[in-house]
Amino acid sequence: MATVIIPTPLRKFTNNTARLEVKAGTIQDTVNELTRNFPDLKKHLLDEGGGIRSYVNIFVGNNDIRDLQQEHTAVKDDTVISIVPAIAGGSPDQPLFTKEELARYNRHIIIPGFGMEAQQKLKKSKVLVIGSGGLGSPVLLYLAAAGVGTIGIVDFDVVDDSNLQRQVVFGIDEIGKPKVEAAKRRLEALNPYIKLHLYNTHLNSSNALEIFKDYDVIADGTDNFPTRYLVNDAAVLLGKPNVYASIFQFEGQVSVFNYTDSKGHTGPNYRDLYPTPPPPGLVPSCAEGGVLGVLPGIIGSLQALEVIKVITGVGETLSGRFYIFDALNFENRTFNIKRREDNPINGKNPTITALIDYEQFCGMRAVEEKPLKEITAKELYDWQVKGEKFQLIDVREPHEYDIVNIGGELIPLATVSDNAGRIDTERKVVVHCKMGGRSAKAIRELEEKFGFTNLYNLKGGILSYIDEVQPELTKY
Repeated sequence: MATVIIPTPLRKFTNNTARLEVKAGTIQDTVNELTRNFPDLKKHLLDEGGGIRSYVNIFVGNNDIRDLQQEHTAVKDDTVISIVPAIAGGSPDQPLFTKEELARYNRHIIIPGFGMEAQQKLKKSKVLVIGSGGLGSPVLLYLAAAGVGTIGIVDFDVVDDSNLQRQVVFGIDEIGKPKVEAAKRRLEALNPYIKLHLYNTHLNSSNALEIFKDYDVIADGTDNFPTRYLVNDAAVLLGKPNVYASIFQFEGQVSVFNYTDSKGHTGPNYRDLYPTPPPPGLVPSCAEGGVLGVLPGIIGSLQALEVIKVITGVGETLSGRFYIFDALNFENRTFNIKRREDNPINGKNPTITALIDYEQFCGMRAVEEKPLKEITAKELYDWQVKGEKFQLIDVREPHEYDIVNIGGELIPLATVSDNAGRIDTERKVVVHCKMGGRSAKAIRELEEKFGFTNLYNLKGGILSYIDEVQPELTKY
């Protein structure tokens, strides 16, 4: 029997089983058996024609099946199958160190093979960190502590109390303040010998190239697909190495993309691994699915390590390799990845020569979709006060409902179709979740499958209701 390792995001469809035993045959046989035994996996692994989706990578041992015989790759007994879906010293221009800096970086300088030369490279380098959240926090702290000379921070968000569980660069006194400014204060207190540049703006196709151009390395700590593809493409177009990491619940991923080694060979980029993004809503964000607070500390530290290796040339980077850490089972896996001739941005015949509309590319602007009816938190409260006849449906998970709720019936998103009979067809029905994304998905599913016309999405979800109506309730 062969062993299939199921990634964390898909384990809820396999009864939380991380490893499954399957009969030997081919990869296609394996996928067919998996989807037969666990039907909910089918839409995640297979496209409408029954083929393996382009954003799902399958590895036999450490090798991508696309480098073997693709879906016809033979699977033998004892084979391990992994499913990975779409997370110069001494020259005059060398910087000089003060007495205080030499004392600060002493533990670096005395390492054989690192020494003064590598520390000088750190001081001379410029690193742009995209996002100062769960991943960005440890990256920023460790790069600043290590002595990276110039650090740029891109983030347009403000500090929220729900950030403090994992975003260790912030303190409780920073709640409500811009993240870039809060991070700057913390980093200046940690290391006054570095320069910090702040970009309190939303990164997009019109400003990315201008922001990126003066930096040596990009560290991608983003948490959404449009920005992740934007960061990748901007880095490729400018020839910048992109140190990537992502996290979800108990699992983290790290790699180094678009890195040119000392021999002039440029490694793969994100599009070589994931040519296209998954459909909107199929992969939940950390805000919806959660993340263990310590995980971004582990993965962000590894990301900072790779940045340091890229800058100094010390050690072997993860270029051409894809690292996955499973905190729940404490498993580490590394897979080989290669450049693809059909890569649209730097393949044999590239079709992307400039930054594009990444919201549209990732399906976030599906203008052909019928807009949903929405209700604001204050409008919902008015209905409640006036005694309006309506039904309230909560599509979050039971553990979220236990943390805080505003009444109504609990019907988790994954079960809405099975429970359609519980939903009123005559009265108005308000559907809500944490922030509005899952409830929108539930409404579309109910409208398309059962013809509901009386459903309203609570704009901003229960968090909006707490902010605008009942601030004494618990936020999470």
